Amino acid sequence: MQHTGTISFETSRLICRRFNSADHEDMFRNWAADPNIQYEYGEPVYTDISQVKNLLADYIEGYRNLDFYRWAIIEKMSSQNIGQIAFCKVYSDCHTAEIEYCIGEQFWGNGYAGEALAGLIDFTFKSTEFLKLEAYHRSENTKSGHVLEKSKMHITDTVERFIREHRSPVGEVCYCIERDKYFN
Repeated sequence: MQHTGTISFETSRLICRRFNSADHEDMFRNWAADPNIQYEYGEPVYTDISQVKNLLADYIEGYRNLDFYRWAIIEKMSSQNIGQIAFCKVYSDCHTAEIEYCIGEQFWGNGYAGEALAGLIDFTFKSTEFLKLEAYHRSENTKSGHVLEKSKMHITDTVERFIREHRSPVGEVCYCIERDKYFN
């Protein structure tokens, strides 16, 4: 599979682009230090700006690899980094990627997560060789569930992560979309 790496895309209200070193303050203020966000996202809570700068350095270093896909979600109106969307798992052998996303709590209820997800799905199937996109959420994370329910993705029995880990999803709700169904 030929990888493209993280290429910017836009939606009507968002710019999804590579992270840069200037993102640390927005990341810390808007989502990385928020336990409500980080718990649902499955990441640690960052308690000081130096931790966020180290995380950001890892993201920026990751861009050296063409199979690294992580976008900062920038609200056009304020130019703030309000969250991120990424392929947290890439399975090149079957042209599949698993999506993860988070939006800062103060930006919830505006449809930003759904807009970023729709933009990512559109970008992926029009500009890359991926054939399938997957995501899942813990059943108690209803906010993430609503984002996936409203998307073009559909519920599926399992995702590649669980297949490769030889386990069934327990307490997780799995979604996917295939390239051929996206264009039909």
